[in-house]
Amino acid sequence: MIKTKVIFPFIYFFVDPNIVFVFEIKTRNYTNVQDLQNLRWGTFELNPGESFDTFDHKENKSVEGKSYFINQDGVAMMVEEINKQIQHNRQDDSVKETKIPIHIVSPEFAAGSLKVGLERPKKVIGFPDFFGIGPLWKLEEKIGQGFRNEWLYENINYEQEDHEYQTKFQNALLEIEDVPTEVPIYIWCGNNASEQTGIRFILYLLRHKDNEVFLLNSTELYEKYITSENQSIIHTGQLNPEDARLLFEKNKNNKPLSNHERKQFQAEWKVFSETTEVLRVWENGKIKGVPEDHFDPQIIWTIERLHANQEVKDFIKAGSLISEILTYGDEYDSYFLEYRIRTLIYNGVFELKGIPKSMRHYSVRLRKNSIRG
Repeated sequence: MIKTKVIFPFIYFFVDPNIVFVFEIKTRNYTNVQDLQNLRWGTFELNPGESFDTFDHKENKSVEGKSYFINQDGVAMMVEEINKQIQHNRQDDSVKETKIPIHIVSPEFAAGSLKVGLERPKKVIGFPDFFGIGPLWKLEEKIGQGFRNEWLYENINYEQEDHEYQTKFQNALLEIEDVPTEVPIYIWCGNNASEQTGIRFILYLLRHKDNEVFLLNSTELYEKYITSENQSIIHTGQLNPEDARLLFEKNKNNKPLSNHERKQFQAEWKVFSETTEVLRVWENGKIKGVPEDHFDPQIIWTIERLHANQEVKDFIKAGSLISEILTYGDEYDSYFLEYRIRTLIYNGVFELKGIPKSMRHYSVRLRKNSIRG
């Protein structure tokens, strides 16, 4: 068990039997596991009879030339404690940011165009999640977040450090919690299951805030101001910075969501939060839950087509198979497709070559006796 104490801006972590790590908080930005691993820590050893409660690193000499191992759970706990202190310090001087408009978008990569394209001052919160996949059950609570984390950890190869997703998710929750009540909030979304589910979750998180909230539908606004329906986008992440700036300038003075509209989105989220399904699609303007094998026939049909172009049916890289599937539409999630490919291997539909630790590391081919579903 790791004990902590705070003498701001320093936070102390005591690890049995006598090691003390000291971290100095120098930023108002929330940290994550990767950040913590790359930063320099002060490391100290308690002297015999010395108490952690009275230990002051300024009166002791740091340990040099030694390495100490902390498991991922321990690192994640340290990150959480550091971020609690950062949030506490933010609240003390939150008045400095009361006039900065807030932009929220999911998934996280979509925040890039907004950060570059939108004029200052602004703050962009990128939610690090793909809400079209994975369980949503009680996601607004710790128990539901743990349930979702466990499912993603067991099934989805996100190719990142353990606890990285969990920490980024928690940081996004903190960012939303920190939003001052005086500032306008702009939520960006496209017409796809992930972002449409995301806005319902975000609006539920904002249910106790009286801020004006504006919804910017990137799909509809792109068709209206930039191009035709035949060249439409469905993901906010498809916007380039110039397009994001144009759409915002054209629509920043629109009417905010009414209380009735906000309550409707919140009610829809509560319905999702009682489900345990792990896949959702956007169909006829609505979010629809479907069985997790919904895309399996498309996966099998695609590999059959690829095999038909081979002289001899040979193994195909999982990444190449996924890339081919993605050419048929923008609704697919590559990580979920990779999960279903592994499931088809386990179910005996595909043969495997390599180690399925990521879509780059293995190949598949259809078994001779497999029948297309």
